[in-house]
Amino acid sequence: MIEAYRIGGIPSVTTRGGGGKTPGEGEEPAAACPCGTFPRMSDLTITVETSKASMEEIRPALDAGLKEAFPGGMLKWRWEGDVMHLSGPGAKATIVFEGGQLVGRAHLGPPANLMKPVIEQKISGVMKKAAS
Repeated sequence: MIEAYRIGGIPSVTTRGGGGKTPGEGEEPAAACPCGTFPRMSDLTITVETSKASMEEIRPALDAGLKEAFPGGMLKWRWEGDVMHLSGPGAKATIVFEGGQLVGRAHLGPPANLMKPVIEQKISGVMKKAAS
């Protein structure tokens, strides 16, 4: 008989004979099963140098770049003063101007954390273009 259950929060698969053993007895180590689990939430920080003096100069390029990189409305953003707040399925982020740099900080949960490399590539591309 093959049974799957969690031991100490780690998915485990064991094979057991019919000897009336309880879970834990006669266990054989098995690889963790990723079935039904999600990667942990992920934080992302992107920093881009700029020669521009303020977010006011960068704002139109950020807006245009995000519209191009994320068509279809999956990514939403709004401005609060000089802080851009972004949100999408499983993601919340900000982009600010700090001491000659654009700094993007994001918190990615499911399903956005599964797309972290793509999100990082697109957002950093938009930030670099806007900063130049």
